[in-house]
Amino acid sequence: MKIYVPLDSAAKALGADEVADAIATEAARRGMDVEIIRNGTRGMIWLEPLVEVETPQGRVGYGPVEADDVPLLLDGKLASLGLVEQLDWMKGQTRLTFQRCGVIDPLSLQDYEAHGGLVGLRRAIGMPAADIVEEVTTSGLRGRGGAGFPTGIKWNTVLGADGPQKYIVCNADEGDSGTFADRMIMEGDPFTLIEGMVIAGLAVEATKGYVYLRSEYPDAIEIMEKAVVLARAAGVLGPDVLGCGRAFDMEIRVGAGAYVCGEETSLLNSLEGKRGVVRAKPPLPALEGFLGRPTVVNNVISLATVPVILEKGAQHYADFGLGRSKGTIPIQIAGNVRHGGLYETAFGMPLGVLVDIVAGGTLSGRPVKAVQVGGPLGAYMPREKFDTPFGYEEFDGQGGLIGHAGLVVFDDTADMRDMARFAMEFCAVESCGKCTPCRIGAVRGVETIDRIGQGDTDAIALLEDLCETMKDGSLCALGGFTPYPVLSALHGFPHDFDVKTEAAE
Repeated sequence: MKIYVPLDSAAKALGADEVADAIATEAARRGMDVEIIRNGTRGMIWLEPLVEVETPQGRVGYGPVEADDVPLLLDGKLASLGLVEQLDWMKGQTRLTFQRCGVIDPLSLQDYEAHGGLVGLRRAIGMPAADIVEEVTTSGLRGRGGAGFPTGIKWNTVLGADGPQKYIVCNADEGDSGTFADRMIMEGDPFTLIEGMVIAGLAVEATKGYVYLRSEYPDAIEIMEKAVVLARAAGVLGPDVLGCGRAFDMEIRVGAGAYVCGEETSLLNSLEGKRGVVRAKPPLPALEGFLGRPTVVNNVISLATVPVILEKGAQHYADFGLGRSKGTIPIQIAGNVRHGGLYETAFGMPLGVLVDIVAGGTLSGRPVKAVQVGGPLGAYMPREKFDTPFGYEEFDGQGGLIGHAGLVVFDDTADMRDMARFAMEFCAVESCGKCTPCRIGAVRGVETIDRIGQGDTDAIALLEDLCETMKDGSLCALGGFTPYPVLSALHGFPHDFDVKTEAAE
């Protein structure tokens, strides 16, 4: 009897370890032959701990399960959810990047290969470097870390750069609110990230890689470190990758918790042991990156998607999506929602469908007032914009951004002036301090929003002018994108900034 219990951080926070221990104890007491497999999460966080029992028909789900439910579970008397793959949440998805997450034992390379792992790498080994780059370019894959820059163009720049050493750097410093896709893939399917980095190394002729992982993710750090050791022992990493005669090795580096180190040049400074401050561009990291060498810097999900592109072909991936937003996007749903979790789907699904149907509306039962898309620097989208298709250009046309594809939902009790103030305060706290518009502008932004709250009508125009200065003059996206939540709150929810009404009251 095989029973799957997630080891994902969210599942553990909800009691998964206690459930696994209870199953082991009760099975031993009964003399039952039970194999407990700790898998990643399927992404249905409201059902965690989601326990799955293998049957001839498929894996049957139970959840949320508590330790006290275990006797009923082993008796076969606990009410089930049905076959996990047939649940509405799972059936509605197009799982490419996350096809194995929640399905396999994350640290079983044999399990990984049995579910399609290493097929992409083996194909890449037989291809010239330029052909691998062309495959990724044709797929239309764009950076999943926020900017949406075409991955193939970045790789091609590094391939064409001169240098005695080139590097692949994975940005795993996932610090945006409401985002957890990077953590989920590292905890639930680490070998897909490793495989993607090796393919990237072959594509640009780099032989060394680093994963810059945030210290707040201890489980992901542990799993990634173990996976690297296993991959090296199996010849997936090392001086002779799968016997092809080419080298690629990698290691895990842990950051110290600075939000700004999610910006690629600040990350590179930190990786080099320097203070995590933003570098001026040019030079681009693709030409002078880690230790001054040509460097590919990609997000976890970007690199973890590469294996499926090489496995199934560029056109297969590009056939999904909308316009220039090709493929699928892992959308992370959080905030005041009934069904929070990760939902991978092709680009193009309207925002309102994600909020009202997939997320099930608010947990509080009150009307949805706003959805912030793209982390703490993302715009607040009012219901009037819920017909916007999920795509880079489509969101940009509505004054928003997709960013890391995190959705945080707010009901009608949210005060959008307070949310705008939080954005400025967040920027002030997290600024690396290198450029004036971000360092000083964010502090003045908090003061200006406070003036609006005190009835100063002139401060509204001042806030708009300040946001334009930050947008145009900041050195990186921290200061440059802070105006998105501020201005979207101001223009989309003017009643929350109605100083005349507040003064009268």
